[in-house]
Amino acid sequence: MKLGILSNVIGSTPLKEALAYFKGLGAQMVEIGCGGYPGKDHCDPGVLLHDEEKFNEFVTTVKESGLEISALSCHANPVHPNKEIAKQFDDDLHNAVLMAEKLGIHQINTFSGCPGDCPESKNPNWVVCAWPNEFPEFLEWQWNEVLIPYWKNFVAFAKEHGVNKIAMEMHQGFCVHNTRTLLRLREAVGPEIGANLDPSHLFWQGMDPIKVIRALGGDAIFHVHAKDAIIDPINAPVNGTLDTISYADELHRSWIFRSIGYGHDELFWKEFVSNLRMVGYDYVLSIEHEDSLMSQNEGLVKACDVLKRSITFEDKMTEARWI
Repeated sequence: MKLGILSNVIGSTPLKEALAYFKGLGAQMVEIGCGGYPGKDHCDPGVLLHDEEKFNEFVTTVKESGLEISALSCHANPVHPNKEIAKQFDDDLHNAVLMAEKLGIHQINTFSGCPGDCPESKNPNWVVCAWPNEFPEFLEWQWNEVLIPYWKNFVAFAKEHGVNKIAMEMHQGFCVHNTRTLLRLREAVGPEIGANLDPSHLFWQGMDPIKVIRALGGDAIFHVHAKDAIIDPINAPVNGTLDTISYADELHRSWIFRSIGYGHDELFWKEFVSNLRMVGYDYVLSIEHEDSLMSQNEGLVKACDVLKRSITFEDKMTEARWI
């Protein structure tokens, strides 16, 4: 298993300097944003796919850093009901696939997206309850008429270009937000759909990341984000965890993102890593630093410190004399 970092946390830093900084922290892999919400600061396929000199410069910079690319990230909402917005995201996702193909990478990370509640909608509509009855009715419309057809078409395109892993982050606001919805899309579309497992989004929903790992199994986990969260012991019991208060208003939120070790202790992360290995996942833990109580540097330094003691880097023994 390897330690990685999502690069957009220091997107304003030139790529060469960013990679050197990550390497100095002990990272072995880097996850690079190339469109959608993560942006294109370090990798703009619209430029690199059409300029061979700049593409080669990008490849050389990564190679000389000593880091491997774990995945290209293009978290997006390609089923947004606003057609112009949807097209921008869809273009970014298709370019991410073409960029991955050119780099010899076989997976991208993204969101499932969320449609509106009917063809005339202007904004996404995330359903979080089963009543009144119109909610489950248009939820089925979202899945059967929009979401599943889109991802079937996209996966077919991705496979044609050598990308056979579409890692979905289970994230609030999107149709795939928990174990059941991830597995539903995987069953409907195919084994090319899997998880970019981010425990921070599971904690606040009341999910147990260890049990989610066991439920998904290694075949359905393609990539892992290392990010923590904590439910506020004062605000959550009063208001619940469906929270629309600004992330910047930490004092009044029901939950907030935390750097690794500041939401759950080191023992949790060791158990998290051990369960990943038990189900057969042995790839990367990629730090996504979004702890608003810490600086970019301190959050990354402390996250790396905990993970370097928690990740099992070496291959497990092949012979056990006591078995």
